[in-house]
Amino acid sequence: MPAPTRTGMPAMADSTSTPWGAPAGLRAEPGAGRAERIIDRLHALHPKLIDLSLDRLQRCLDALGNPERRLPPVVHVAGTNGKGSTCAFLRAIAEAAGQRVHAYTSPHLVRFHERIRLAGRIVEEEVLAAALEEVEAANGGEPITVFEITTAVALLLFSRVPADLLVLEVGLGGRFDATNVVDRPAACAIASISMDHMDFLGDTLAKIAAEKAGIIKPGIPAATGTQPPGALEVLEAEAARHGAPLLARGRDWEAEWAGDGLLYRDARGTLRLPRPALPGPHQADNAGIAITALRAWNPAWLTEEAIARGLAAARWPARLQRLQGTLAAGLPEGWELWLDGGHNPGAGQALAEQLRGWSDRPLHLVVGMKKSKAVAEFLAPLLPHAASIWAVAEPGQHLAVEPEEIVAASGGVARVGPRVADALAGIGGPPGRVLICGSLYLAGEVLKADGSLPD
Repeated sequence: MPAPTRTGMPAMADSTSTPWGAPAGLRAEPGAGRAERIIDRLHALHPKLIDLSLDRLQRCLDALGNPERRLPPVVHVAGTNGKGSTCAFLRAIAEAAGQRVHAYTSPHLVRFHERIRLAGRIVEEEVLAAALEEVEAANGGEPITVFEITTAVALLLFSRVPADLLVLEVGLGGRFDATNVVDRPAACAIASISMDHMDFLGDTLAKIAAEKAGIIKPGIPAATGTQPPGALEVLEAEAARHGAPLLARGRDWEAEWAGDGLLYRDARGTLRLPRPALPGPHQADNAGIAITALRAWNPAWLTEEAIARGLAAARWPARLQRLQGTLAAGLPEGWELWLDGGHNPGAGQALAEQLRGWSDRPLHLVVGMKKSKAVAEFLAPLLPHAASIWAVAEPGQHLAVEPEEIVAASGGVARVGPRVADALAGIGGPPGRVLICGSLYLAGEVLKADGSLPD
């Protein structure tokens, strides 16, 4: 492959900043907005980045007059892999029906503001900054994590801006996640569960599933998709304990590919739908979970036409996203550049399903990962599909694993980039596909370099 040109494939930004939600002591980029500077100082309120509890947030919400009790109908979404895509389908379907949709998701890829959508639009700088200052004042300097205080900000804004639906994504786990202060959602959704965040959620799949199941509420329907052995039984037990209908794929609903579309079936009938805009075989599961949750809630605006239009319009950055900006333009003609933020063993399995369908041309992997992740387990299902593997770490990539560790985890197959631009320059051969993967933090750096920023 020809060497990158200054205009065609620049080096990635040399930045020591990290996405917000990073540990205390990491500072805002020079020129950051007022909201980001406020978030920066809020790290001093609690010694830990993650401390799963509802007490601190509930105290803060009480001081704010309990905005969590004045929300539009909520669909609460948990899971290890696929919860972001499920949220994207939920939002797209409702918006296709003409509804105003709030959304709270995490982490962000480039700017914190991406986490909060008010009636369909990313929160504006001044609105976010003013709400941060209001919540900071109400908290009164008491210990609270940054995720808890920004969740309070989101709930406060959601309570003040009219909308028809709030799509609320769990940050970590479920039972003690800050979003679980919402006690009467319209429906719950639990995407695929796998091993991740074991230091916070437990060292077995059953323990992790129990934490995810913590969002299930008495009498509230919960939709779930394909789950590994052991996880579904935990969800069923928790749902039974709460008297909540659990709607599981393969028993209560099904979604399967049919030609160029998706065939969805449940007790209410069959829907013949277009192929979801988000690529990958696993998206049948995520789309089905979203449809099932909405059909269980059954708002008046939910129609087959809205579901079809929503699936075809859904967008979710860095989830098998094809890049077409600056980095992609630097590749030779006929090449494709793709990006995915998947970073755990379950995500590796899901990506491998897609890669099996990419056998028409050589595939080259560019992998960067975060410390504490199971690097070898993520790589194992991907290795058989790759013509070459490159290990990278960007200067701005939060807690990045050293490339040499990725090489070792690949059994010596991978080569050191050491950066994305170096890897792209080193790949050669006939026209192929390049997939950059392994970390949402890496994905954020890649999106900035490519100019493909979330909107």
